[in-house]
Amino acid sequence: MKELLAALVSFFVLATSGSLSAAEAARPNIIFILADDLGIDGVSAYGSDKRKTPSIDRLAASGTRFETCYAAPLCGPSRCLLMTGRYAFRTGGLANNSWRPGGPGAQSGKEQPVARLLKEAGYTTGMAGKWRQVGETPRDWGFEEYTTDPTASGWFWQTKHQQNGREVTMPAGTYAPDVIQNFTLDFIRRHRDQPFFFYYSMHLVHAPILRTPDSAAGTKAEPARYDENIAYMDKQVGALMAELEKLGLREKTLVIFAGDNGTAAGRPVPIGGRLVNGHKASMLEGGSRVPLIASWPGTTPAGKVSKDIVSFADPHATFLELAGAKAPAGIKFDGRSLAPQLRGEKGTPREWAYVQLGAKWFVREPGWKMNESGELFDMADAPFVEKPVAAKAETETSKAARARLTAVLAELNPAGGKAGAAGKPDAKAAKKKKKADRKKNTQA
Repeated sequence: MKELLAALVSFFVLATSGSLSAAEAARPNIIFILADDLGIDGVSAYGSDKRKTPSIDRLAASGTRFETCYAAPLCGPSRCLLMTGRYAFRTGGLANNSWRPGGPGAQSGKEQPVARLLKEAGYTTGMAGKWRQVGETPRDWGFEEYTTDPTASGWFWQTKHQQNGREVTMPAGTYAPDVIQNFTLDFIRRHRDQPFFFYYSMHLVHAPILRTPDSAAGTKAEPARYDENIAYMDKQVGALMAELEKLGLREKTLVIFAGDNGTAAGRPVPIGGRLVNGHKASMLEGGSRVPLIASWPGTTPAGKVSKDIVSFADPHATFLELAGAKAPAGIKFDGRSLAPQLRGEKGTPREWAYVQLGAKWFVREPGWKMNESGELFDMADAPFVEKPVAAKAETETSKAARARLTAVLAELNPAGGKAGAAGKPDAKAAKKKKKADRKKNTQA
């Protein structure tokens, strides 16, 4: 009898530990790499005629590349959207002045940040790199370990940075992106035996465009120096992936690579001989359409190209689902989980993406776009051409698109108040917001 009881207890323990291991294995480590000022024309996997990114291309070959991902046109609003999973008019993360003390912006105490929710779900959380526009400190937003700096732009050959709340001074000649990279790799090594979420917020390739440790002697001017910055960013991505392989974590880790907004003005290059329409800080396609690549070997289909529309609100919902965490009740989230697509399933792709910068916004669906003024654009030739549709040139197809997008904007009501009979946001409210946002910091 004792032998039977002991056998049953042993069986129960083994079965329970096995199920826990399976459950734990289903929860991947998550690394989100965010490049700065890198539009789709900066990545050769997206067809860039000039920019060469072999490491990022390999990441795309090992996973799924999303063709139509939308961030905000500036990095501050993009990062607030990413951290909160909520549109800017809900959080106040409207423009790059969001970080200013006493100014408008998302506040961690009023939001449900993704890092905090993942931490509560049992993940160890960390971040490295650019942070300032989000405001407060990374710890306030749920990151247990972090290293960052005080700038809203590029941080390259400076020697001071913040690490876990204290100032650290590095020797002269230290390249700050290497500090960020080393912190990232150290975090992964130390937490390799537990699920972790790491937000790797690169400064590359934001201005000022300076030399890198790999720069050729005598290189002083763009575009050669800019190309060197692209190459160094790509090299760091490759080194990170190599470390995951070395640690045996590659199939246990979802890696997402994205850009925070479109390519900076003056630096776009052609895709297939054509320039993307617009750039960073513009409300054109090139302002907010960014690369997004997801790779989780053994789970994410390799070499797949998805045409599903993706919003920067979606990673929040995606990461919660993968972690087995639930979004808190009583708060409106705007993300839609991409977890099914990451597993090779159809999922429930969103019908449209919403993009906002200050007092300007638009909603974008396949083939069409409508802005805050009710102007409709034919996007059949996007990202290269956005063709205005005049009322007198309406077709049945464009009329149907206008009706759909008008209804979306009426439901969102981003002006924060009245909407007309046609669902057009109140012009006075929009004008008031535009005036308040006129001094936004467009440097970052």
